[in-house]
Amino acid sequence: MLTLEAVRKVYRKKQDEVVALDTTSLEIARGDFIAIIGPSGSGKTTLLSMLGAMSAPSEGRILLDGESIYDLPVNLRAEVRQNKIGFVFQTFNLIPYLTAIENVQIPMVLAKKHRGEQREKAEALLAKVGLQDRMQHKPAELSVGQQQRVALARMLANDPSIILADEPTGNLDPDTKEQVMEFLTQFNEEGRTIIMVTHDLSAADCARKTLTLSEGSICDTQQNQLLKTA
Repeated sequence: MLTLEAVRKVYRKKQDEVVALDTTSLEIARGDFIAIIGPSGSGKTTLLSMLGAMSAPSEGRILLDGESIYDLPVNLRAEVRQNKIGFVFQTFNLIPYLTAIENVQIPMVLAKKHRGEQREKAEALLAKVGLQDRMQHKPAELSVGQQQRVALARMLANDPSIILADEPTGNLDPDTKEQVMEFLTQFNEEGRTIIMVTHDLSAADCARKTLTLSEGSICDTQQNQLLKTA
């Protein structure tokens, strides 16, 4: 589904050159759940940004379903982000003056879907994450965990096949963190591919596979033993 072919990312500032991601080749299968761990500055977020069609590699190619993302025109690359990729961030990025349901509708507004369809789907998604009684609340009226659940619902609005999560549990207490990971596991079991950057090893254990980055290179790949609870 996602393929990295000898991908390298270099940032240049005046005479200095910083290798954010060294030559990397990787296959990510459809329906996989991958956690990416490693110290700060190891290239985790750089890798996620390139997979999300937001930052072109300096060398190499990234293919989605056999198509080279960064060989597409800018408008078609934007369509890939809008229609195939959902993003979850540590900071939620909710619009403070909009209600929960209005925040969830944003991707559908951008996709120019019918207003009635927008509202119906937003209501269903908020119910899916247990916020059917908080639809008219603005972010400041919600707990941190509830805000993250609104962000999860918004991420699902255009039914993405790929979810990219950047420290999705970073600001959460242990109980809420567990709840968010349960949602991500559920989304994966529905067939979505999930790639998650995290510093949290317990969150990484929820993934099917863990990649460890160090100084811009993948230094370890581990298949996780997933424990199912009755």
